[in-house]
Amino acid sequence: QLQASGGGLVQAGGSLRLSCAASGSIFSINSMGWYRQAPGKQRELVAVITSGGNTGYADSVKGRFTISRDNARNTVYLQMNSLQPEDTAVYYCNLRGRRWSWTDVSDYWGQGTLVTVSS
Repeated sequence: QLQASGGGLVQAGGSLRLSCAASGSIFSINSMGWYRQAPGKQRELVAVITSGGNTGYADSVKGRFTISRDNARNTVYLQMNSLQPEDTAVYYCNLRGRRWSWTDVSDYWGQGTLVTVSS
C-alpha cells in the first residue's frame, strides 16, 4: 500500500513537499517516483529515484523539484519549489518492485494527491 500526502493549494512561486510511504509486504524496490496527471492530459513522469539513489526528472521540473528517499522507511519525497500554474495536477506515487520473492517486478500506485497552483 502506498499512502501519499502533502498536496494542497499554493500560490505561484510557492513550495510544497509531497510524501509517499510504502507499507505491507515488500520484498524489493527497484525505484520509487512521482507521476502527475493534469485535467485532459495523460499521466506523465515527474521524477524517479532508484534503489541506488540515481534520480531522473522531467525537463519541465528540472531545477525546481527534488526527489529523495528514506530507504529505511520505504518513503519517497518530492520537494517542489517555484511552483507554477502548469504544475497543477493530481500527483501519484509509484513503486516499482517485487512484493514477494517469487513475484515479478510490478508497478504499484498510490491514491493520488491534488496539487493546485494559483496564479
